Amino acid sequence: MNDQIAIPCVVMRGGTSRGPFFLARDLPADPSSRDAVLLSVMGGGHDLGIDGIGGGNAVINKVAIIGPPSVPGADVDYLFAQVRVREGIVDTSPNCGNMLAAVGPFAIEAGLVAATADRTHVRIHNVNTGKLIDATVATPGGRVTYEGEARIDGVPGTAAPIELSFPNAAGARTGRLLPTGRPVDRIGGIDVTCIDAAMPVMLVRAADLGWSGREAPPAFADGAFRGRLENLRIEAGRRMGFPDSASMVIPKPVLIAPASGATLDVRYFMPHDCHSALAVTGAVAIATACVTPGTIAAEMIGSLAPPVPITLAHPSGQLVVRLEPGPVARVQRTARRILEGHVFARRSHVPHSVLAA
Repeated sequence: MNDQIAIPCVVMRGGTSRGPFFLARDLPADPSSRDAVLLSVMGGGHDLGIDGIGGGNAVINKVAIIGPPSVPGADVDYLFAQVRVREGIVDTSPNCGNMLAAVGPFAIEAGLVAATADRTHVRIHNVNTGKLIDATVATPGGRVTYEGEARIDGVPGTAAPIELSFPNAAGARTGRLLPTGRPVDRIGGIDVTCIDAAMPVMLVRAADLGWSGREAPPAFADGAFRGRLENLRIEAGRRMGFPDSASMVIPKPVLIAPASGATLDVRYFMPHDCHSALAVTGAVAIATACVTPGTIAAEMIGSLAPPVPITLAHPSGQLVVRLEPGPVARVQRTARRILEGHVFARRSHVPHSVLAA
């Protein structure tokens, strides 16, 4: 019909994130060629992704790539990509637990997993971290349903619940719960906790940087503060084993503060913009820190041990992580299929090797 490259695509909301879902077979296998295609379809090179389907916020510049399992015991592979449209970078270093919520429904409707009556269990291999995550999807009568009574803060209305279970989340990228070997590190005169459970994060007391921890996201736009937080993050990343963290989105920096009506107030950065809600993988890491002796989170709230619910207050409401012995972390999310069809990549943006194939 035209001179562009048409790629089958489904746009889905997963938790409080949104983005295109692709079957792995529809994208180039070579990472650099794949990334060039993703930058083209998302609108890389512009703050708003104006020449693609990306947007002006990190929560809608996310991509999920789903394929057959490459490890025993999994039903599907899930590769997550955070597209930084402004810089024209595709980062596959982290996982995304919100987009993860839509992997199960997508895989079932794509025919990769057979639905069962009432509920279908999908074991997902996250290629980014090598971890296995269990998703339970509502499938009454053997078909995916999106309508339901579950509500998550940060998304209007209600939908069918999707339960995500993260067994043995520790060491998702570094292989260690405490990558520096300590529950507290001091960087530039500031105490931080570097912890890796589902997502590598750097926890900082909000008060130590002059904040209450209850501010709305736009309050953190101050350039001097962002520069200070980024310097802390880069040094924390170096100590966690990421020497090039300046060009990566991990570790994620998190401000924490004592809360009323919740375990903690948290402000989660992605890594430069404050999240309007909270990343699921980040929530698992923060909750795990709450039950890890010696961390600044544990010191702030006192002694806790699984089984215990950890309630994290974020800018849009609250997110509950249920920690159980095992260890296992459980989170309830919702998802919705929004659009399906083809998205177009510009031929001038795609390597000749892809065009020849």
